[in-house]
Amino acid sequence: MNPGWDEAIRFYKQYLTLERSLSPHSIEAYRHDVKKLQEWADLFHAQLKPAEIQRQQLEQFSAWLAEIGFGAVSQARILSGIRSFFHFMVLEDWIPVSPADFIEPPKTGRKLPVVLSLNEIDAMIAATDRSKPGGERDVAILETMYSCGLRVSEIIGLQLTKLHMDEGYVQVVGKGNKERLVPIGKRALKHIQIYLDTVRRIQQVEPGSRDIVFLNQRGKGLTRQAVFQMVKRQAALAGINKTISPHTFRHSFATHLVEAGADLRAVQEMLGHESITTTEIYTHLDRGYLADTLEKFHPRSK
Repeated sequence: MNPGWDEAIRFYKQYLTLERSLSPHSIEAYRHDVKKLQEWADLFHAQLKPAEIQRQQLEQFSAWLAEIGFGAVSQARILSGIRSFFHFMVLEDWIPVSPADFIEPPKTGRKLPVVLSLNEIDAMIAATDRSKPGGERDVAILETMYSCGLRVSEIIGLQLTKLHMDEGYVQVVGKGNKERLVPIGKRALKHIQIYLDTVRRIQQVEPGSRDIVFLNQRGKGLTRQAVFQMVKRQAALAGINKTISPHTFRHSFATHLVEAGADLRAVQEMLGHESITTTEIYTHLDRGYLADTLEKFHPRSK
């Protein structure tokens, strides 16, 4: 089979949806990467079909990305999506081997994430006006993000039936529709309970949102944008000049655990990282962790 671009992308989208169970947001990101390759092919090789692309052409495509202004990080992300696309074509027996396997991504370095101190997190929470609509909810969201290290998608998708308050953990659905259990602290649970008792219980809730924990004023689940805006607003009110997002709370959660001596595998499990390599970035934020590890485990340190 030698499909054209539109047909190949349609089959690829079905594969990402049905076999990899990716979220619509992730599927659109992968589709966008392939559309970029199609754009390049239309410009320079109008008759070239996806299965006919060779390594040399992918190297030209990579150089073109740099020429039109994509930075190293964006180039690496797009090339990662392209590798996934060609891996799919190999699975479908459209091509024998992937021409993308030996394409070197540009060197990006490893950018360390922005982290909030505990005092900064407390200041953001203290700056919340709980007398205003959404105040108690926002405090509960901030406490939960810091207590559990959840992604913004996991926060807005948190369900009442997956909130096990007596046992002290929540069930969340992460990337790839993978469910995991995450412990939740007493302070976060206290503020969730206040929100449920004083706000959520008396709200008129849309039928499709009845099992969602955090709702907007219309009784519907929150959007990602609403949580982003809330976090930025609270940072401004607290006088924090760092560029932060909901994900900053996730970074802060992990960094503070590592600084306190938490086992890296346990942090990996709570964050829902597939690879320990992803979690290891938090050791780079705390040189004390590395020094303690050397002192504790190296034979010459005994």
